[in-house]
Amino acid sequence: MSFLILFILWIMWNGKFTVEIGVLGLVICAALYLFISRFMGYSLRTEREALKCLGKAARYLLFLLAEIIKANLDVAKMILAYDIEPEPVLARFNTDLHTETGRVILANSITLTPGTLTVYLHNGEYLVHCLDEGFAEGMEQSEFIERIRGMEHPEQTQDSLSVSCRFVQERRKR
Repeated sequence: MSFLILFILWIMWNGKFTVEIGVLGLVICAALYLFISRFMGYSLRTEREALKCLGKAARYLLFLLAEIIKANLDVAKMILAYDIEPEPVLARFNTDLHTETGRVILANSITLTPGTLTVYLHNGEYLVHCLDEGFAEGMEQSEFIERIRGMEHPEQTQDSLSVSCRFVQERRKR
């Protein structure tokens, strides 16, 4: 897949296609792909795993977009209603997400959702400022957490990036 993307980019950046450009592109893309595979810990297995996660990530983004729209409507309703007085609150909760990436995705999702802002994140502990106390209810059992947990591998306890970096460092020691 990556080789194909590299080759398509090669053709697009050349602006035209001839046999010479195609052969040279195949050679350069193959060399680049081999370099990535050897020195950056990239493999067909990691590419397959990334493609498997792509569908879950797309569903998560659609879910996030829907939640942002709902929160926008709630905040607009609160602002336009003269009889509702917002009661800001700081909510503290913990999650059992396995990876730092999952924790950061949750923090960014909270911040992107109107009416909430992640103030603090450390080792799965969050401090979130909410425009109203109603926004803080059920935050520790939110569907955001469940969906992010579904994107993580059950046996994964570290980020895949740190695993890849460790793999590269071990290869250099040999």
